[in-house]
Amino acid sequence: MTTSPYDPAQAGDNAPLRAALSAFALDVVLAILLSFSTMMLGIFGWSAWRGVQLAQQGNDLSAAQLQSAVGTPPVLFLILLTLVSTGGAALVLYFWRRRATPIERSTSWAAARRPRTWWLVLLGGVATFLLSTLLTGMGRALGLDLTPSNLELIEAGFAQYPVFLALFAVALAPLYEELLFRRVLFGRLWQAGWPVLGLLLSSVVFALVHEMPGLNGKPATSTLFLIVVYAGMGAVFAALYRATGTLWAPIGAHILNNALALAVLQVYSGAQA
Repeated sequence: MTTSPYDPAQAGDNAPLRAALSAFALDVVLAILLSFSTMMLGIFGWSAWRGVQLAQQGNDLSAAQLQSAVGTPPVLFLILLTLVSTGGAALVLYFWRRRATPIERSTSWAAARRPRTWWLVLLGGVATFLLSTLLTGMGRALGLDLTPSNLELIEAGFAQYPVFLALFAVALAPLYEELLFRRVLFGRLWQAGWPVLGLLLSSVVFALVHEMPGLNGKPATSTLFLIVVYAGMGAVFAALYRATGTLWAPIGAHILNNALALAVLQVYSGAQA
């Protein structure tokens, strides 16, 4: 992606900023609606299918008993549903709202061929991992519960489907997250001439998607600390995108960060066993 020719310092009013913020807010709302509705439809469909299965077995159950018998979806289903809901929302918003032009794609591929880009990817991925590890260690030393909300699902998935979970966590999740949070959201305000504001806002949204206050079952202090950690990661990825001019850079750094985190998690889990 190339930088925008628009210079906000030359603007006589705030109309362009308001327009960019409105478009950014609409992107966020659409992403939430698309992802949440797909997730709910998937869970409802699975529950209905389980209910039909139980009914065909001739079980004479009350509504409460039926609900208990249905249970929760299996781990693999939840992981696939996450991939479809969030990844699908990212693809829809990219093609509908922020599709790259031929010039942008050409510029991106040219940047991806520069050795400097991949040195920055290496630096960004390692720095992000070390930063999040340091901050998490500091928070735990203060007695905070900093276990990520998705850790239980990741551990259960890795125990049952290690190859698929590794592919999902290390490659697939970074691809659709960078497409949504950096290309669509950060890129929206970057192109409009406010890259710093875009970095801040997109990083906060990135953090809130991972740790939603009131829904993650954690105290407010722990949640706020986790939001700071995730926002810091998002800021590094956005800065890397801007510095290199190619989305492949934050994708690569995100993949490296997740690979290091998953490797440490497995070593730690093995030591605890």
